Amino acid sequence: MRNFKTALLSVIVFTVFCGFIYTAVMTGIAQAVAPKAANGSLIEVNGVNYGSELLGQPFTSEKHMWGRAVNIDVKSYKDSNGNQLAYGGPTNKTPASVEYNKIIGERIEKIRKANPERGNEPIPVDLVTASGSGLDPDISLAAARYQVPRLARENNMSEKAVSAIIDACTSPKVLGFFGEATVNVLKVNLMLDGVLH
Repeated sequence: MRNFKTALLSVIVFTVFCGFIYTAVMTGIAQAVAPKAANGSLIEVNGVNYGSELLGQPFTSEKHMWGRAVNIDVKSYKDSNGNQLAYGGPTNKTPASVEYNKIIGERIEKIRKANPERGNEPIPVDLVTASGSGLDPDISLAAARYQVPRLARENNMSEKAVSAIIDACTSPKVLGFFGEATVNVLKVNLMLDGVLH
């Protein structure tokens, strides 16, 4: 019985400390030090929430920059009222499968059709493949620049103006040499739409 009381007391103490006190302290520190990041890095303009800098969104209009393929499942999950829930995640298709190659072929055809100025120029791989998370918000600088002629044409802008927007939304390599420069697709599109400046 003594061991039971000790074990029960330990569970209660650790539950209160780890489940409530630690969580409240860490949340408070995060809100004080980096409130934007702690709240999901949301882009809000004039009270309107346009999404998170950290979460990819599917853009299909030719006036917008296209990001990586977004894998959204709206069939598998429902809320308590029976409404379909959107769930994003990685694809489970192997590059060796016929289905995967068909999907990639369709993406290539769609991109070539939307960007005729590029002819048979190689398409940056991140425009036709999904990321590991399936919801990557960024694309490579090469993938962003590939779309410049289309974005200029569709938005009645010069290629120089579109390139300036891309430059403004580009994050450099980490510490100057890790990884590669990336472009946030949502920010670019909000600037093209005149929402961000």
